[in-house]
Amino acid sequence: MRRDDLPGVLALEHALFGGQAWSEAMLRAELDDTANRWYVLVEDEGGLAAYAGLAVLGDEAHVMTIGTAPGRQRQGIGRALLRALLAEAELREVRQTVLEVRVDNAAAIALYESEGFEQVAIRKRYYQPEDVDAAVMIRA
Repeated sequence: MRRDDLPGVLALEHALFGGQAWSEAMLRAELDDTANRWYVLVEDEGGLAAYAGLAVLGDEAHVMTIGTAPGRQRQGIGRALLRALLAEAELREVRQTVLEVRVDNAAAIALYESEGFEQVAIRKRYYQPEDVDAAVMIRA
């Protein structure tokens, strides 16, 4: 993902996450940290289909985000992006990969579990302003 991809990513971010969407400044900062961050996107004839990001901190990776356009969900794109993030984490020789996911996002939780993630904790009221808990999941 490059800076010139930001308008499309921001539009999709807002469509998916509303008030919890990352700002342009946040996304720019992520892209600028090329040593510790890795972002990828999927485009096709219909435009931007999905994007995802990984942060690597020492021997641990964090799935920062995966966003798939509403009309493109459940087509394997999110899984492909997750696998790309995991492959990048493996190249960087991380010990484990961590993520947080809304506890009410059953589809995402099922995807993560099918790729070897296990729930290890709950972060109470993590997602604001909705007061939704986050499941913390780890893949070692």
